[in-house]
Amino acid sequence: MYQTIVEAVLAHAGKDPDKLAVGFKKNRITYGLLKEQMVTFAASLKDVYNIEKGDIVMLSAVSKPDYIVAWLAIQFLGAVSVPLDKTAKEANIRDIYGFIVPKLLLTDSKFNMEQAAGIHKTSLKALYSKAVQAAEDKEGTELAYQLPEMETVAEMLFTTGTTGKPKGAMLTYHNIYASTHNTWKGINMQSSDRVLIPLPLNHSVGMRVLRTILYIGASAVIQNGFTFAKELEVNITEYECTGLVSVPASIEVIYRQMQDKFSDIMGRLRYMEFGAGSLSYDMKKKLVKALPNTIIYNTWGSTETGGAIFLNVSEYPDKLTSIGKPINGVELKVVDENGNTIEARDINTAGRMVLRGQMQMAGYYHAPEQTAETLVDGWLYTNDIVYTDRDGYVYMLGRADDIINVGGEKVSPVEVENIAAEFEEIRECACIGVDDPEGILGKVPVLYVALEGAEFHKEELIKFLAERMERYKMPQHYVLIQKLPRNRMNKLNRKELYQLWKNNGALERMNDTIRTILNRRSIREFTDQSISRADLEMIVQCGIYAPSGHNLQTWRFTVIQDQNQISRLKETAARVAKEKNVYFYGFQNPNTMILISNDRKNKNAIQDSACAAENMMLAAQSYGIGSVWQNTLHQISDEPKIRELLREYEIPDTHIVWTALLLGYPMQPGKLLAKKMDVVRWYP
Repeated sequence: MYQTIVEAVLAHAGKDPDKLAVGFKKNRITYGLLKEQMVTFAASLKDVYNIEKGDIVMLSAVSKPDYIVAWLAIQFLGAVSVPLDKTAKEANIRDIYGFIVPKLLLTDSKFNMEQAAGIHKTSLKALYSKAVQAAEDKEGTELAYQLPEMETVAEMLFTTGTTGKPKGAMLTYHNIYASTHNTWKGINMQSSDRVLIPLPLNHSVGMRVLRTILYIGASAVIQNGFTFAKELEVNITEYECTGLVSVPASIEVIYRQMQDKFSDIMGRLRYMEFGAGSLSYDMKKKLVKALPNTIIYNTWGSTETGGAIFLNVSEYPDKLTSIGKPINGVELKVVDENGNTIEARDINTAGRMVLRGQMQMAGYYHAPEQTAETLVDGWLYTNDIVYTDRDGYVYMLGRADDIINVGGEKVSPVEVENIAAEFEEIRECACIGVDDPEGILGKVPVLYVALEGAEFHKEELIKFLAERMERYKMPQHYVLIQKLPRNRMNKLNRKELYQLWKNNGALERMNDTIRTILNRRSIREFTDQSISRADLEMIVQCGIYAPSGHNLQTWRFTVIQDQNQISRLKETAARVAKEKNVYFYGFQNPNTMILISNDRKNKNAIQDSACAAENMMLAAQSYGIGSVWQNTLHQISDEPKIRELLREYEIPDTHIVWTALLLGYPMQPGKLLAKKMDVVRWYP
């Protein structure tokens, strides 16, 4: 087989030039075209920027063909590629740049001109466009590819933390070759696969999967993150994807967003692989049940090793609490605090996981002390505490620093989380160890809980856990939190939880009001259960108490509970909206509809109506009543058929119906949609 990824791409371009290599939105790049773009990009790097064998080139790992072609071109020349997080801040980029002093930085990130002095950079987008045009015009310079020495460094993967010295794992061509083969065999990837990669391409998981795809001649479909389930569905459908690589937290969000469509959409895949953290026991069970014809793989790996431990979740249901088994060629042992090999068969005899194999990194760049601590006598020491069963399957208890010592007894936060996650009211949870306030046990467990809905019965959770775990493992405090802190790869950030505890202790920032706000979801399907008149009157009163510009209060709240009238208005609105090319969102069986109208002469009419609508939806949520905001009517209020109905409801012709609220008890919990968290700017 091929020794490098570039050699593989050149071979595939010769054998099957029309086969899809990379897909991104509407842009489909065949292997033949990928080769041409790679070579023309390499020619620009060589001729214009004098990039040669061994030179270091940093580049922004944007989830686009621009990055893939640039990365291949750097490898083509025998230079060292250093991919950076596409969202990396200028300070992070400058820190790494100053540490490794590359010959060139390929990025379109904006830099402060003064602080950018001395940084040799050029536009990745512009250079890629030039390569694309040259490839189309057949003007590319013919460059001969020379196979590199396999023990030379090909790539460095850096973390871009906000504090501390940057640490980069050096990967040789031999390391990459071994890691690629581990992934290929570990998940049985096939050349006919079309694999969707919605992960950052500077990260170990995304990169090893991309390398493997190109190595075996499969097809990579690139997506910019997991933000919305719809984009996932579109890519799987349009590209007829057979595989998907994900991180556990992301698939849990998609599972909730897709709900009853999950099995249909994700069931089209031949396999799904999960890296950058282990799937929870609860999620493994859900996926096996929901996707009986899709193979589920759980992969353990690191920046230093690539994928090394694999579990076919679908094939081994009795090993669901395991992270898998080392693949052939990877040796594993467990050592104690003194580095002595031990037989670890349970939590009480668990120790540190140590690995050996051709895939492990050559060392950390310009960090001899850190390298010596990690690589000892040919073995790579991790910070993970594990034990193994007699079949060789590995069971992860957590990072060494996260294991909780409760009066001499070891408590695995992962074990506590796996059990607690099965409690139906919990969406996600995380366990940490904190100082025992009594000063007796040393540390005690604390459980941070994000709820599935608005209900939380703490005593029932305690009973649930007590029936499933030893007493010393029981959390001593339960802290409600809207969302667990996670890093760029959606891995749990326990350090932030420790900081939260340090700042707040057992005190909750989330009071009843905030919990109501954060837990409200849009509900479009309702049960037949009636809303009491008393509850409905209080909900409407909350609308009346909403703020109003200049206190004009020119609004009107029209409450409709007659099901025939609700159906009539729905059908008429849907028909008129279609005629006027206005989008109409459907709904089913609401108990109550509240039309919020306001005088069109009031310049604050829409703002006043929105405030009243929000008040009423939150009031409904506090009673366990679902709601949704229907926006269509404000665009068609003056259409004759709609206005005729509004007159029947005694809504003045001077009024526009800015929104219609639909209320009722939910048929099922609402979807927790992704929220954009980068919209906040803090200024002094």
